[in-house]
Amino acid sequence: MDTKAQNSAVEESILDGSRFVRACLRKPVDRTPVWFLRQAGRYMQEYRDVRKHHTLVEICKQPDLAAEVTITAAEKLGVDAAIIFADLLLPLEPMGLDFEFQAGEGPVVHHPVRTADDVKALRTDRAADLDYVAKAISKVAAHFKDRLGIIGFCGAPYTLASYMIEGGGSRNYIETKKLMYGNTLAWNSLLDKIVTVLTEYCRQQVQAGADVIQIFDSWVGSLSLTDYRDYAFEASKRLVRAVQGMGVPVIYFGVETAGLLTDMAATGADVIGLDWHQPLDVAWRSVGYNHAVQGNLDPITLFAPVEILEQRVKEVLRAANGRPGHIFNLGHGIVPNTPVENVQAVVKMVREFRLQETSL
Repeated sequence: MDTKAQNSAVEESILDGSRFVRACLRKPVDRTPVWFLRQAGRYMQEYRDVRKHHTLVEICKQPDLAAEVTITAAEKLGVDAAIIFADLLLPLEPMGLDFEFQAGEGPVVHHPVRTADDVKALRTDRAADLDYVAKAISKVAAHFKDRLGIIGFCGAPYTLASYMIEGGGSRNYIETKKLMYGNTLAWNSLLDKIVTVLTEYCRQQVQAGADVIQIFDSWVGSLSLTDYRDYAFEASKRLVRAVQGMGVPVIYFGVETAGLLTDMAATGADVIGLDWHQPLDVAWRSVGYNHAVQGNLDPITLFAPVEILEQRVKEVLRAANGRPGHIFNLGHGIVPNTPVENVQAVVKMVREFRLQETSL
């Protein structure tokens, strides 16, 4: 193929859907797309300025603010996708569970779910109350049009269930596993209700303009492989397939999941998000090359001197080896106090790596 024909093929590849969405579907792209988990957050001054006047939940519930925070972060970093500013726990409220974020404590659910009666009391008919997220997505989609991929998201059934039961974060998930092991009927009913609400919640986001839905299974690494198979897999699979039925790809992400990746991929998710605990090429083999992967730089590497940061970025990209379906990201979210210039530098490194490789 001559140079003109090659350039035409590249132009066609990036016009037929954003490079981020194309990578989710393992289609050819002109370069590796890049975005960051928690790319809008406390490390960025613009976000801290908004937080001086509004709580996290207030930002989530005001579409103009949520869209502003989302857009500002994506534009400042120069990434290929914008993930809507929201919180995993938002669906708890219409299900009948109040929560708040307490300083130094994180999210606190005031009346945790501990019994079959608690599960029975949860509602599934108020997902429409979450439409403020869809309204924010609509504003972000209108702003970026086709320039960036728009990501909607939700928590995975197991992770949301664990928050509901523990009343917040946990080290050992004792209460969660007590219900899981001790009353499987109630446990399955809880997951069914969560899937019902999340399916409608994701539908709202897709209809508003989300190109991709990411499902966060933040706490799934607390499960053994057997427990994942017995108590979490089917609910996650149902949610993944339901969202795919809406016509968009799904990213399924968890932390400390090295031993679960093959089974997580069996949900059928288009993309499996990888944490940083093993090399990307090793993890991709576990996932299977019929899935795209996302990741997997250690987020704390963003504090390293630039020469080390560049080594680690190139390590991830070389491990991907140019295989279609790699989305560069972190293995978890950006943490507070991360230097913004280092995050911006990573975007530049990812772009230049593609240019250097194709010029050889």
